[in-house]
Amino acid sequence: MKKDKEIRKGRGMGKVVKNNIQQGLKENWKQFVILVIVNAFVGGMIGMERSIFPRFAEVKFGIESKAAILSFIAAFGITKAIANYYTGKLANKFGRKKLLLLGWLIAIPVPLILINATDWNWVLFANVLLGSSQGLTWSSAVIMKIDLVGEKNRGLAMGLNEFAGYFAVGLVAFFTGYVAHQYGVMHYPFYIGIFISIVGFLLSLIWVKDTNIFVQKEKVTSYTKKLNNVFIETTFKNKTLSSVTQAGLVNNLNDGMIWGLLPIALLSLNFNTENIGIITAAYPTVWGIGQLFTGKMSDHYSKKAMLFWGMFLQGVAILIIPFTSQFYALLVLSGLLGLGTALVYPTFLSTIAAATSPVQRAESIGTFRLWRDMGYAFGAVISGGVADLMGIEYAIFIIGSLTIVSALVIRFRMPKIISIPTDIRSRETSFEDKLENQF
Repeated sequence: MKKDKEIRKGRGMGKVVKNNIQQGLKENWKQFVILVIVNAFVGGMIGMERSIFPRFAEVKFGIESKAAILSFIAAFGITKAIANYYTGKLANKFGRKKLLLLGWLIAIPVPLILINATDWNWVLFANVLLGSSQGLTWSSAVIMKIDLVGEKNRGLAMGLNEFAGYFAVGLVAFFTGYVAHQYGVMHYPFYIGIFISIVGFLLSLIWVKDTNIFVQKEKVTSYTKKLNNVFIETTFKNKTLSSVTQAGLVNNLNDGMIWGLLPIALLSLNFNTENIGIITAAYPTVWGIGQLFTGKMSDHYSKKAMLFWGMFLQGVAILIIPFTSQFYALLVLSGLLGLGTALVYPTFLSTIAAATSPVQRAESIGTFRLWRDMGYAFGAVISGGVADLMGIEYAIFIIGSLTIVSALVIRFRMPKIISIPTDIRSRETSFEDKLENQF
């Protein structure tokens, strides 16, 4: 047997693991940077729709029903949720890169369908494809970064990942809003999506390398207890994982409402498409930039405290929205909502990673992301239905209240200390201490 190799048999994989493979951000920074750039392109595909879709639905198809307009978010959310789960489930079997490339291939037709759509069903079909693509590409990128960096910098890695994705969402949302204001919502904004999907695919094909070998390396030294049933534990049974999962669902539930109803509410206040683009873009932009800091914070401070205050801040910001019609006040509220989301988003993923075995991590993250992105569908159905029956203000109040309730679940159900593998405890006592809850 060669000195620099040893054979480790993984679940469904017969991989050769090199002893000189090292996890860490510094050790793998080149591949990490490529994945960050790829995830920015992934986020840009969502930004293409973010600020213009209600206006697009009204102008091109004459649709004014809030529930009908938000149906595209439901289609997106359900398919993304399912794709998230199967990406995590199949990542070890087929490899991360293959799933990433499949996601990009599914994304390429989306802007072309939107440009040429003749009725609303084509728009829904395009968002089914977009949701499937986002689940495959974003989940693969998340899992690959966690594989690369190891225990110490998971929060930082997730902060950088989510920053890239959601900063791109905000940037492209602003740009498409500007393009729509200058040239109309019919075609030009979607040309941006054609560019993003093709370049994203080529970047992934040429420069991204698979990371399964890092999982095989890490599982040799990990002492994290395996879950009996990953889906059940992540969804219901494990107090840490299930608390994170419900908060993720509610986070995207309110995100789905903001995505669909905020532009409609701003239209009713006679804001033009450029100002709507600025306000709606502030939320994902602050969300994205904030994660440059909150991701690293989750490596050093109480994850539970960050999750509680993040969800609580989101709920408060949402509840205040109906009480103001001023541009700058709404801009500030959009920013505060982004800050609250920045506190929780990388923390969700770093918490899941810390509480699961390396060989089960992808499936647990996939399960979390299944329920998290199902929140888009729940948010669209609840907020769209209530808005049609009772008005947009009542829909906003209900979603804001549910977000406060989710914060309280974190406060009272999630354990005070997130479990750390015993080998890390012995080497990183100060790290464990920093994870202790601050309440």
